[in-house]
Amino acid sequence: MIKGDMRYMKKSVYLGQQNVVDWVYSEKTKEELAARYEFVCGGRVLSKEMLAEAPESASEAEYLFSTWAMPVFTEDEVRRYFPKAEAVFYAAGSVQDFAREFLNQGIKVFSAWAANGVPVAEYTLAQIILANTGYYRRLHTPGSGPLWDNRPDIYGLPGNYDATVGIIGAGMIGKMVIERIHAVLEHINILVFDPFLPEEKAKALGVTLCDLPTLFSGSDVISNHLANNAQTVGMLNYDLFSLMKPCATFINTGRGAQVVENDLIKALTEVPTRAAVLDVTEPEPPAADSPFYNMKNVFLSPHVAGSLGNEVHRMAEYMSEESRRFENGLPTDYEVTLKMLETMA
Repeated sequence: MIKGDMRYMKKSVYLGQQNVVDWVYSEKTKEELAARYEFVCGGRVLSKEMLAEAPESASEAEYLFSTWAMPVFTEDEVRRYFPKAEAVFYAAGSVQDFAREFLNQGIKVFSAWAANGVPVAEYTLAQIILANTGYYRRLHTPGSGPLWDNRPDIYGLPGNYDATVGIIGAGMIGKMVIERIHAVLEHINILVFDPFLPEEKAKALGVTLCDLPTLFSGSDVISNHLANNAQTVGMLNYDLFSLMKPCATFINTGRGAQVVENDLIKALTEVPTRAAVLDVTEPEPPAADSPFYNMKNVFLSPHVAGSLGNEVHRMAEYMSEESRRFENGLPTDYEVTLKMLETMA
């Protein structure tokens, strides 16, 4: 941006925790941002506690950069701490915890949800492929007996040809999963529950829309990608889990609160050949006395489906490019609106 004869550099700030920002924003990305913007406080990452002690610290900041561990502010705090803010660039996925307070003040919010969605979709595809081969029921674990004796009746497993996959929620990540299934698996059937997905878009995605009971009763693998909001809490319950096929697998990379976990436990206990692959639970981690830890048909991972290792840098790179486009009045790709929050994870 040009003001007079000199290039004006937008005043910016990093928000959150220093170690998390340093992990997600590579040195290369930080250098790119520093070349375009003037970072207040010498580029130091400001926490909510620091802002409370020195409310004027970010008062000149126009662009706010953050990632996981983004502080949650009230609307009054947004007005007080960031009176000149124009946009938040969030180098991570879900913005449900903090976005409304900024959006209600007319401050734009951008999220790297697409970048973080890539590894989630890849993780999900891998679990679908393994589940349909009976991997989780064949897996040898201590105390499970001789490996070959641990094989169930292989003729009762669907395999990955002409299998049926159920996708709950066809938002951004759900669509990524669908696209990857079609790209990798031959002759696959995909059922989708998503009241916001029009029939014509479902046809374009190569999926069949249905209600939840039909999806649970008809799928070999079920993968949850529901939006993260009050309406979806406890949405997946015993009435649905009890409909699962005897060798079906439930995968959750959405949110643990969307599952009534005692209901899932009951359905898995009643039919032990069913399985669940849970990357998310409620709470996280599961309580120390959770039955999940001792169930042979439950496979837990500690919320690792999202970006890890070098993948986290992709999120910051997306936001660096998004801020450049926004500053120069170019079309942006990852703006979040209040309307979108109704259906986003």
